[in-house]
Amino acid sequence: MAAHALATTADDLLKLPTGEGKRYELIAGELRVMSPGNFEHGCIAATATWMLSTHVRANKLGRTQNSETGFILATDPDTVRAPDASFVSQARLDEIGRTERFWPCGAPDLAIEVVSPEDSRPYVRAKALEWLNAGATAVLVLDPRKRSATVYRAGGDVQIATDGEIDLSDAVPGWVVAVADFFA
Repeated sequence: MAAHALATTADDLLKLPTGEGKRYELIAGELRVMSPGNFEHGCIAATATWMLSTHVRANKLGRTQNSETGFILATDPDTVRAPDASFVSQARLDEIGRTERFWPCGAPDLAIEVVSPEDSRPYVRAKALEWLNAGATAVLVLDPRKRSATVYRAGGDVQIATDGEIDLSDAVPGWVVAVADFFA
């Protein structure tokens, strides 16, 4: 277990054993064990991934990723985060090509985060801003307790919805989705 404490770069993180049932993120060179989400968290994350993937594949827009995908948000010291779901446009995929490592070019176009019971409001907001600062067009935060969807965009634009539709077309062309569908 002591070897894990030495993981301070994205390359170190990539070499960690995967058979232990643990997930990690690297925050400013510091390894963090990620607790598994509860059942509701998993259901909402799976639903969001499915809804996003269905739209992206039907329209040939790029690729979607699940919570296992790491994105390098900063280097020296390295930060590697993994959202609950994400989207990278075809244009960006064509620019980078195939990679067997973490996504090397900052944030995805859209990061989706599902709030865990232990997440504080300031933590969630800071994480959304981190995605935006690393290049995300939008961050969608789904809160199971409030049954709300909060969309963060660059320039401080924040939209909170508990019903109706949200338009994420700026990040994922044509993706307009009913808030209630994430929690159904």
